[in-house]
Amino acid sequence: MTNPSSPPQEGAGPSAELPPEDIKLTPEARESLIEYPSAFPIKVVGVNEEGFVHAVTHIAKQFDPAFDATNIELRESGGGKYLGVTITVTATSRDQLDELYRTLSTHPSAKWVL
Repeated sequence: MTNPSSPPQEGAGPSAELPPEDIKLTPEARESLIEYPSAFPIKVVGVNEEGFVHAVTHIAKQFDPAFDATNIELRESGGGKYLGVTITVTATSRDQLDELYRTLSTHPSAKWVL
């Protein structure tokens, strides 16, 4: 338990997580810290039903024509109701990734896209 009147510990609090002020990011770096093109994993969690993996694969191929479906990772929830599908796409731009996330998120079986 901390005492509210005691001074904050060094390195603690939100300011400890900020980069030093002498680091300046270019506008391009502020836009995206991802270097393009790069392999980018995305996890889609959805209802464990027939066709879910196929739907995720189909969407991935729309955004990455070279998508390799043999590298998909699957993980079923403890009760078996949900399925985690991890895909790795070749990210070419932030716009591509944003649109891919939007498309995956709007699929009726998808619950979360991480």
